[in-house]
Formats: sequence, C-alpha cells, structure tokens
Amino acid sequence: MAEILVERQGRVAVVTVHDPERRNALTRDLSAELAAAVADAENDRDVHALVVTGTPPAFCAGADLTLLGAAREEGLRAVYTGFLAVANCALPTIAAVGGAAVGAGFNLALAADIRLAGPRARFDARFLQLGLHPGGGMTWMAQRILGPQRAAAMTLFGEILDAETALAAGLVHRVVLGDHDALVAEAVDFARPAADAPRDLLIATKRTLRTTRELAAHADAVDAEIAPQLDSIDSPEFAERLAAMQARINRSPK
Repeated sequence: MAEILVERQGRVAVVTVHDPERRNALTRDLSAELAAAVADAENDRDVHALVVTGTPPAFCAGADLTLLGAAREEGLRAVYTGFLAVANCALPTIAAVGGAAVGAGFNLALAADIRLAGPRARFDARFLQLGLHPGGGMTWMAQRILGPQRAAAMTLFGEILDAETALAAGLVHRVVLGDHDALVAEAVDFARPAADAPRDLLIATKRTLRTTRELAAHADAVDAEIAPQLDSIDSPEFAERLAAMQARINRSPK
C-alpha cells in the first residue's frame, strides 16, 4: 500500500515515502499526504525538525509517469505539493537519501535544508532523457545548491551523481556507511541539536537564513539579524539557559 509513514523520535519527525514496489514514485495522493505530514509537523509544538526519506531500495523515483502522460498544469502542481511543502517548511529539514533520487525525487532531495546519503544514493535529474522539461523549480534549486555548471551538467547532459561525487559537489553534507536504518539513525542524530534548541528560535533563524542568502552586503545581513536577535535575548529560554551556564561556571573548580 502506498502511503506516507510518520514516526516520532523525540522531537524529530521521520517522514517516509512508502511505496517500494514502485520505488516510491510520487502520485497526487502521496504528494498530498506528504504535504499533510509536513503541515502536521509544523503545527506540532513538540516537533523541532523533520527527516524525509524513502523506503528502500529507492529514495524516490520521481513522479508517476502514467500520471505525467495525462497531466496538465493542475495535475503537475498537485505532484509538486509534497516536495514544495518540504522546501517551504518552517522547521529544519534533512533528506536521508538511501537510493535513487530521480526527477521529482531529485526535487524532493533538493528541497531539504541538507542531505545525508547512503552508499547506494544516486542523484539523477533525468527530465530531458524522458523528453520532459524540468519542473517544480528544479533548475532554481539545483543552481543554488550546485552552481550553474554542475546544474547544467546534470540537467542538460544527464550527469548522474553517486554518493561520493555528490559529497564532493556539495550536494550532500555527509555520506553514511551502512544500511538504511543506519542512515535514518544518523539523520535523526544529526537533527538532535535542532531538537534541543528553542523551537521559535529555530524557526526565526531558518527564516533569517532564507532572507540573508538573498542579500548582497554584509551590513544588510547585520540589519536583518538584529531584531530577531534582540527578541531572543528577551526570551525566557535565553534567560533560563544563561542562568544554567552561569551556575555551571560558578560550580567549576577555581
């Protein structure tokens, strides 16, 4: 049965695209379920970070090609819903890519803040090889993450990146050796500092990252950061953590 599985590990929600027989290809229904799972995580004050993955052997083989054959704009946008929900998520997001990420599945991987890859990961744009124009903002995401030359190599020339090549290209933050469970466990462990941070501060900081990456000058970034930093100084979480730090310092041997 094709479905989106959600498991809570502490303050981290692990969201799995589960349709292994069709290599987790995105249908309208799966995309809608994925978007709903992301929204549920955003609305749950006990969730601080999100890990997105796919049931082995694939991460996500793209959109259901039978659907694309009959798709028009409304249908295409319905398929985009899932990975765009990840791209627009207010919480920190990690893609745990254990197998092939193809087409719309490549988009799903690109949509996360960072990507961890297993040894069998493969990143394949493949749109032109199918006679299909890229969609869902793939060209924008790929160029921002990979730069224009690597994005062109993947999009126009069909270059496929394995885990190690993706790491060298900056697409992947870390390669995790071992099976799928080890990959997901590493992603959850990587998310723990976010899980331990104040949730509103996480959201504000991610919002600031999105703002400052569009700015041309350092001074503009200083101005963009000052208001949310002042808000954090006035927060009870900062007061509590500052008091705890001062208490540890006072208890330490002189």
